Amino acid sequence: MTIRTRLSLWYATVMFAALMLMGSLLYYQLVIQPRHEARRRHLEHWNREEATDNDAEEIPLDPDIFEDVSSIVLWCGVPAGLLAVAGGWWLMRKSLAPVAALTQAAERLNERNLGEQLSRTGSGDEFDRLTEVFNAMTARLNNAFTRIREFTLHASHELKTPLTVLCGETETALRDESLPPAERERAASQLDELRRLARIVDGLTLLAKADAGLITLAQSPVRLDELLRDIFADTQILAHASGIRVELTACDEATLRGDPHRLRQLLLNLADNAVKYNQPQGSIAMSLRRVATAAEFVITNTGPGIPSESLPLIFDRFFRGDRAHSSDTDGCGLGLSIAQWIVSAHNGTIRIESVLSKLTTVTVSLPLLQETKTP
Repeated sequence: MTIRTRLSLWYATVMFAALMLMGSLLYYQLVIQPRHEARRRHLEHWNREEATDNDAEEIPLDPDIFEDVSSIVLWCGVPAGLLAVAGGWWLMRKSLAPVAALTQAAERLNERNLGEQLSRTGSGDEFDRLTEVFNAMTARLNNAFTRIREFTLHASHELKTPLTVLCGETETALRDESLPPAERERAASQLDELRRLARIVDGLTLLAKADAGLITLAQSPVRLDELLRDIFADTQILAHASGIRVELTACDEATLRGDPHRLRQLLLNLADNAVKYNQPQGSIAMSLRRVATAAEFVITNTGPGIPSESLPLIFDRFFRGDRAHSSDTDGCGLGLSIAQWIVSAHNGTIRIESVLSKLTTVTVSLPLLQETKTP
């Protein structure tokens, strides 16, 4: 129940009690008190005249007095009470409007719109002060997020050059035929770790630029079904070593408006995850279908699954579930974050459903290119 509704109910209860009190006072003034006064006068008269016992009976009041009381309460009290309740509800709605605005702003709040400021009334009241504090808080958060993005972007950029040099030197050392086997194995292991670190840096750079709005996506017609067929062939190659069966169950023709490079990266990231987080001799199923005005891509795999408590965190950066911390599984926890950004940048949606030790399903929905009809 909202504060406005609760206050309105309390106010209506108070007004009803006030109306009942007014009716009771009117009844006392117009009925009870005159009756006692008439009885008193009649007893005084009876004492003076030495009347009989029958003369001591109460003098009946005018029966119209009850109708007068009812009319006053009905035609004056009830409309006044309803008017007071309506006026009180309007005043509460107007006075609580800043709270509703703050609530809506807090619901919309995320790292992309921290720069938005709520308009102040300038009245200087508590709600105006609360709006000022809220704006100051979002400004501080925006500055903090900006500093974090700038640090990530600059740090990842500075790391690229030494990583490139180290990878090149290690590759050169591996080409040396005189290198002892033990040293060669050590150098190969170092090269794998350097390449993994380079992928992490590339992913951080991409996400940092995306957060800062520095990436401009191409807007051209893209045949998603053609991209999927290419990714399907690549996935078969990736899955061959583990004996994983890959199927393309459906591939409807679908044309989108977007960046072909990023859409390919999206499909490849999801396919790569389906291979890495799978079981030996498992299976992967892909499909692309037209659903109303959207293209729906679905990929499932027979991996260990994702615990239900981990699903809300699956798109967080560097998050990897407990089952993903195997030394045999290569990854850095940025693939799904990048996939989510690509989907959002193309005005689509992505969701993941998982049943432990059975199936994990990723569903991506992207808007189709609307064909313009020429007259």
